[in-house]
Amino acid sequence: MKALELEIFLCRSDNFGVLLHCHESNLTASIDAPEYAPIVAMAERRGWNITHILTTHHHGDHVEANLALKDRYGCEIIGPRNEAVAIPGIDRAVGDGDTFDFGGHVVQVIETPGHTAGHVCYHFPDSKLLFAADTLFALGCGRLFERPATDMWHSLQKLASLPDETAVYFGHEYTLANARFALTIDPDNERLKARAGEIERLRAEGKFTIPTTIGLEKETNPFLRAADPEIRRNLLMEGRTNEEVFAEIRRRKDHF
Repeated sequence: MKALELEIFLCRSDNFGVLLHCHESNLTASIDAPEYAPIVAMAERRGWNITHILTTHHHGDHVEANLALKDRYGCEIIGPRNEAVAIPGIDRAVGDGDTFDFGGHVVQVIETPGHTAGHVCYHFPDSKLLFAADTLFALGCGRLFERPATDMWHSLQKLASLPDETAVYFGHEYTLANARFALTIDPDNERLKARAGEIERLRAEGKFTIPTTIGLEKETNPFLRAADPEIRRNLLMEGRTNEEVFAEIRRRKDHF
């Protein structure tokens, strides 16, 4: 089986557009649909016909182009069962533990409530790909709009349990701000300091910071490191639960 091909490009102000193409089946999926024109432009440039939209959650900056793309391409829209009523044009609703086929590639659905109540991520285990949208960012996680911190912590633990080499494609280019915040939580982490310097360089050159990996996030992302003794000492939260430490990190990020 040939590897899947990806195109990454900017939509709106900071959303990532992602097209995922399978040459053998000639299927192309748009991961979410943040903006019609850039998605169509990339599909046309590559000569790909969009056959699927894999929707992660209902926020407008992820579903804005659903209906227009469906009208143009006749694509199938797959999205979270627990938000199905809010997903424009949804054809197939999926939930935690479901699997489906994409051109011979197995796709696993991982439900990750936190940012929204029914947010899902799409995992391609054979290709070691994870499309995490607004649950897990490089050095960050999504804001908590519809579920409490405890739910998001447990959602992130699901993703952290995936193989370290899994490539993570996230929904927004927030990495520079996330790096600067992470250093306030984990200032003595040498791996984090080196990574923050690399991110500064990439953004200064106008380059994207996507993808990351599960392993790299476990080493440097404070939102996955609530159990780390050094972070707990920095926060004066020794003896507190992981959920409580995570909630404090999220609270500080919201006010950063």
